[in-house]
Amino acid sequence: MFLAALSFVYFAKALSGSYMKSTITQLERRFDIPSYLIGIIDGSFEIGNLLVIAFVSYFGAKLHRPKIIAVGCLLMSFGTFLIAMPHFLIGSYKIETSVRPSVNSSNTLPPCSSGSTVAGDRPTILPSKSKNRSCERDSSVSMWIYVFLGNVLRGIGETPVQPLGISYIDDYAQSENAALYIGCVQTISVIGPVFGYLLGSLCAKIYVDIGQVDMETVTITPGDARWVGAWWLGYIIAGAITLMSAIPFWFLPKSLPMTPQRWSTSSDRRSQNTHNIQRKSLYCNLYSRWILLSTDFVPALKSLLGNPVYILYLCVTIIQFNSLIGMVTYKPKYIEQHYGQSASKANFLMGMINIPAVALGMFTGGVAMKKYKLGIMGAAKFAFGTSLLGYFLSLFFLAMGLESLSYQERSLFSDCNLGCLCSRREWDPVCGENGISYVSPCLAGCTSSTGSVFGNCRCLALADAQPGNLTATPGQCPRRDSCDKIFPYFLALSVLSSFIISLGGTPGFVLLVRCIKPELKSLALGIHTLATRTLAGIPAPIYFGAIIDSTCLKWGYKTCGGRGACRIYNTSAYRWDIFKTLKIVYLGLTLGLRTVSFFLCILGFAILKRHIKQEEKSALTNGSAELEALKKEESNSIHCEQFILALDRNPDRETHL
Repeated sequence: MFLAALSFVYFAKALSGSYMKSTITQLERRFDIPSYLIGIIDGSFEIGNLLVIAFVSYFGAKLHRPKIIAVGCLLMSFGTFLIAMPHFLIGSYKIETSVRPSVNSSNTLPPCSSGSTVAGDRPTILPSKSKNRSCERDSSVSMWIYVFLGNVLRGIGETPVQPLGISYIDDYAQSENAALYIGCVQTISVIGPVFGYLLGSLCAKIYVDIGQVDMETVTITPGDARWVGAWWLGYIIAGAITLMSAIPFWFLPKSLPMTPQRWSTSSDRRSQNTHNIQRKSLYCNLYSRWILLSTDFVPALKSLLGNPVYILYLCVTIIQFNSLIGMVTYKPKYIEQHYGQSASKANFLMGMINIPAVALGMFTGGVAMKKYKLGIMGAAKFAFGTSLLGYFLSLFFLAMGLESLSYQERSLFSDCNLGCLCSRREWDPVCGENGISYVSPCLAGCTSSTGSVFGNCRCLALADAQPGNLTATPGQCPRRDSCDKIFPYFLALSVLSSFIISLGGTPGFVLLVRCIKPELKSLALGIHTLATRTLAGIPAPIYFGAIIDSTCLKWGYKTCGGRGACRIYNTSAYRWDIFKTLKIVYLGLTLGLRTVSFFLCILGFAILKRHIKQEEKSALTNGSAELEALKKEESNSIHCEQFILALDRNPDRETHL
């Protein structure tokens, strides 16, 4: 029952975490915030986890572990619900548009209105007094703060699940079954992200204000840069699942009956009887514990940090985790922007293709380790080889180029729209009959509108040098056929590279465990987790987001003023086109970090070989010393036997039975 309950918790927390990744684009658009702020929100989970991990891991093991896990599940659930709260506080979503309703009729004003105002300075409609009050209220507390705090609570609540859950299984399961049970829990945790991304795909198709607005009045589609899906709905579903996962732990006992292997001596029984006495004297012995800490922990930490193999391994994994976390966090955005896919489709592909490939790769790597019986050097070579092969495959992403978007502020105005009162701030793209996208119907020179079709677009006629009533429809023009032809190759290469890179995951973990002394394993794993979360999990989404923001071509603007979310990215810069920009972004930064890690790996191999030779030499020295000791014992035993035989042959010896 405990195994089933813990597996369900692992599934719930993995689902919530992957769903957070899938809603990055939706949160950017809904709260009008840049990517680096999304990175801060995403890293807040690790911040919450690190705040209490030491306290929970130490004191939680001495208390009722199932109930502490239940409390953690409640905190995760409350945090997930808190993330969805802003949807019910800020009102309905206002789509940024340049189409203005007429005051005296139900029709809309023509996009291109002649007047004396200078082009580019078209005044926006002044907000009403109630709207001004709403702006003042919203500006006092940014709504994304609720998402940040909710994610911190999720991190705090997730803290006791792994250390207390795994230790509970290890304490009360039979030793030969414990590894199988832990493997089952880890397998379930891989399934969670699949359902998380699929839930993100489903919610991204649903309009954010479903049930509150007439869907016939919504003129944009899920492929539009202004579309916001029902991001809040998935958090309510994930929070409900997490809340349900807490129920079984309230009814599980603090301890289970010991197996005969673990309950073999009377000393075990005596230690169990004196457990309550030891708990009462915990605070009385606090001073002695600090003395033990200084005499035991500090030398162990010094010995661990003095291991050059471990330090280099730590540096390599931190750099590679920066690359991995940054890539995974913004991969759906990259698919949307570079290949023109909707957020729903990008999340669906991540859940159904990439995540299973990674899980299969990790499993296959473990099978290969067992089949070929790889040692520490074999594991290092296997992990390095698969990572290097995946790196070379990833270089082909740079060759998958598409025609980039062209957007320049000064080229928006021409003779065809000089007489219109157009604003360069507005973002309401339309697709002309000539296959060219325009920032707004006003800048397309459209002088009439009928329903969702804009007519008499003078800039279309100027571009085609054809007179006539050319029309434009809302939304950007679809990408060319070349994009649809290249995208399947991108998916295939993405799956193959993800599988090959993940092959080295299990051998790399084995290398971590085997390169240190057995008594330092727990400390080494703890420092490894702390370092990767602090130096990779928190900063990577932030600086990746900031660099991606630097490639924005067109920023949106908030209703109350100020810069909002990005509408168009320079896809060439986003793909690291060095001939147009020197900015190292997304793929360039991802591959650059991995390149640095490979140079450290080469140094690590040299140190690892020296480490193995020293271990073999010390083993031979210890072995010869042990052999000499055995010979001495054997010679002593021979002399003893000869002495006993001599006594037995003595006729004067009296034997006593």
